[in-house]
Amino acid sequence: MSDLPRLTAAEAAARLGVKPESLYAYVSRGLLSRERDAAGSSFDPLEVEAFARRRRRSPGAVPGSPTPGSPLMVLDTRLAHIDDDELHYRERSAAQLARDASFEDVVTWVWDVSTLRAPSPADVAVARGTIAALGPAARPLDRLLVAVSALAATDPLRDDPDPSQLLRAGARLVTGLPAALAVADERASVAQTLWRALASRDLPGGSRLIDAALVLVIDHDLAASTLAARVAASARASGYAVVTAALGAFDAPLHGTASGAAAHLLRAIRDGDDPATAIARTVRAGRSGVPGFGQPLYAGGDMRARVLFELLRDAPESAGVLAAVDAVADEVARRADMRPNLDLALAALTLWAEMPDDAASVIFAIGRIVGWISHAVDEYDERPMRLRPRGRYVGPAPE
Repeated sequence: MSDLPRLTAAEAAARLGVKPESLYAYVSRGLLSRERDAAGSSFDPLEVEAFARRRRRSPGAVPGSPTPGSPLMVLDTRLAHIDDDELHYRERSAAQLARDASFEDVVTWVWDVSTLRAPSPADVAVARGTIAALGPAARPLDRLLVAVSALAATDPLRDDPDPSQLLRAGARLVTGLPAALAVADERASVAQTLWRALASRDLPGGSRLIDAALVLVIDHDLAASTLAARVAASARASGYAVVTAALGAFDAPLHGTASGAAAHLLRAIRDGDDPATAIARTVRAGRSGVPGFGQPLYAGGDMRARVLFELLRDAPESAGVLAAVDAVADEVARRADMRPNLDLALAALTLWAEMPDDAASVIFAIGRIVGWISHAVDEYDERPMRLRPRGRYVGPAPE
């Protein structure tokens, strides 16, 4: 296998978000290696990626450098926690729930409700018509966002100040959004409806894999979108506005849409591209590194990815996709201490089901609505507007 195509100095500096002078300072201090030839300096893309992730994990490792991901605040949370590299929802293993329970069963348990009341067929028809007005070029998340607005507009009780409106709005969204994306039997589950909306093939167990994915993405500490949901709830936004605020932070390449880039990478490798070449091309194309790798909350790798890959290995006709997963994971592991994360697993699921590359963001968002609403309920128990930080002026001094 050929060595990874290398990054130029400009590309390496752009990936790290620093000036070329800082890049060469890292080289002089032994933090990065480079090769020099007649064309100039070049850098190993995975060494650069590993260095970028070390800077995020270790504030102060490079004095004076920014440290993305450093917490601005610590908030109490009552839903997800990670112990010994295992994700739990309250006292129950998320992995076990994903393997054994349906999404609906987990949602009713998390929200402590007896049933999930769906919007009326007329309200779903309004949401479906709003989606249709976007045309075929709209992204899946665009369709989801306008459907949230449509379901809000058809709910006369959306501004009810009682906290119970959050759970009622949440139930309308997790059941109504899939129904707005695809016409399905009224008795179909959320996962079955999403399979009909997103997948291009009929495979046994397909909706069961979506069910497991929905459960695994419900909550995961205070991600950027979850914080946005809590800020909106702090201002006593409605359930629909909480989800809209969260989707604004979610629709980003470093968060909810990272699986699209990972799917593009896997697709290229599955279709015959050399893994090293595909990785280098992906790193050059953006500043988010190798999509589908790294998760600082786990020392031994993202357990959500592990569960989805285990389920996918038992699925029919998955060998080609999993071979691409293994090829890219081996190449990354050979160069950097990074393991697959949830985004790579969701990308593998989309390829197996022959979904569009960015379809996994819809599965992710609908599952995460459960967590956003849960956090909003908790925030309603706190003092209103408590999540209002104060700014510190650092602009030019007055003359």
